Amino acid sequence: MLEENLELPFATELLGQTVEVAALDLTESGRITADCRQGAHRQRIALEDLPLPSPEPNGAIWIAVYRYWLGAR
Repeated sequence: MLEENLELPFATELLGQTVEVAALDLTESGRITADCRQGAHRQRIALEDLPLPSPEPNGAIWIAVYRYWLGAR
């Protein structure tokens, strides 16, 4: 549902820096990570830990559903 409904890329803020969430990835353990980029720098962040911008991107409701499913509300 995330791949089909979450509008990518979108900008958000991590540690005071604006980054672009360019893609999502599934880890071997079954967790979803966000591929965050700023220029040549790249960082993967667990989707449940990713701060969302305001206003939220289209389809962000599915991030909330994923967090609920994990129990990381």
